[in-house]
Amino acid sequence: MNATLFRKEIKSNWILLVIFLGVLSVYSVMITMMFDPKLGDSLRMMADSMPQMFAAFGMADVGTTLLEFVTGYLYGILLIAFPGVYIIILTNRLVAKYVDNGSMAYLLAVPDKRRKIVLTQGIFLLLTLVLMTAYCTALILAVGKMLFPGEMDTAGFLRVNAGLLGLLVFFGGACFCASCICNESKNSSAISTAVVVYSILVQMISQAGEKFENVKYATPLTLFDVDGLSAGDGKAWLMAAVLYLAGILLMGTGILRFCKRDLPL
Repeated sequence: MNATLFRKEIKSNWILLVIFLGVLSVYSVMITMMFDPKLGDSLRMMADSMPQMFAAFGMADVGTTLLEFVTGYLYGILLIAFPGVYIIILTNRLVAKYVDNGSMAYLLAVPDKRRKIVLTQGIFLLLTLVLMTAYCTALILAVGKMLFPGEMDTAGFLRVNAGLLGLLVFFGGACFCASCICNESKNSSAISTAVVVYSILVQMISQAGEKFENVKYATPLTLFDVDGLSAGDGKAWLMAAVLYLAGILLMGTGILRFCKRDLPL
């Protein structure tokens, strides 16, 4: 890893990370504070009045426990969509933007090989995803413990977040691969946006009704089984492992392709 480049990326992208952490903080704290077992019947009445809309956002059944409530409202769309946007922006900045504006020529002028340069960028991406997931996990646990002591199934919640990180690693790997193979920043952003938006939209459609249920097999979000992870189901762990593996393989594919291709420098 190139330590100088890593520090440079921290200076260039810390504001972006802080902005998204701020947005996620607002939603995480707000949703956690809304938990009230007595409101369960009211929420179910709302869901019954607009079943397709609630189902599309993964909120058809938010359960009665704090774990079910938080995962139902946050992990259906919010903690996937916002980090997805962050990944689109960051991956484009890490590689494709340097190639597009000609700055990559300066990075490659140092004695380090291409592989070391682009590997540094990939490590930076993964570490920020780990930081984002750990931050949201710790924040929700802290707020839950403060407002509802003893209500949160901590072990189940940690398992869900381990699965969430796997999904983010998958998106990160796919978008990073796109950034590595594109010469123009706009093309990298378009491919990355298509991957994230397609995955979320297909998931929403698959939850909108029984006739669309089989559509779920066309999106990687199906591999993120919140209920299975919270229960410690072995199949859910296996699907999460597939997400991790696919993300790392996609990132590795992007790195190999970047090292071998001709760059318009």
